[in-house]
Amino acid sequence: MQLKHLFTEDRAVSPVIGVILMVAITVILAAVIGTFVLGLGDQVSETAPQASFSFDYDGVDTLTITHESGEQIDGGLVTITGPITTDGTAWESQTGGTATISAGASITVQDQGTDGFSDGETVRVVWTSESGSTSSTLQKWTYNG
Repeated sequence: MQLKHLFTEDRAVSPVIGVILMVAITVILAAVIGTFVLGLGDQVSETAPQASFSFDYDGVDTLTITHESGEQIDGGLVTITGPITTDGTAWESQTGGTATISAGASITVQDQGTDGFSDGETVRVVWTSESGSTSSTLQKWTYNG
């Protein structure tokens, strides 16, 4: 009789499930709060934009870079680097203060030499996050004469 009573008694099930749920909720809340306190939540928003650029070289010394498609980008966060006369300057400063780079926007850069680009020279469109902690090459062009 006692054994049958043991298997049919279910009064302790509810409190055990309640304790397990409370512990799980506490762990999840601690993880979420800890993530934002340590600043990891800010880095999530610092992912590089998805954008496509095209390059048109005139064969002499001028390279035109055009934003073909993708997200709009803050011009102050984009720099053009490579063997060009305006190496490392922001897209915004080269276009006279354009705040946003959207599809169709373009910029022209000049080769820093007098003979045009040499084989293997690379020009990059680089995005840097607002905090400066993250950067990414959005597109690159390499001259293959």
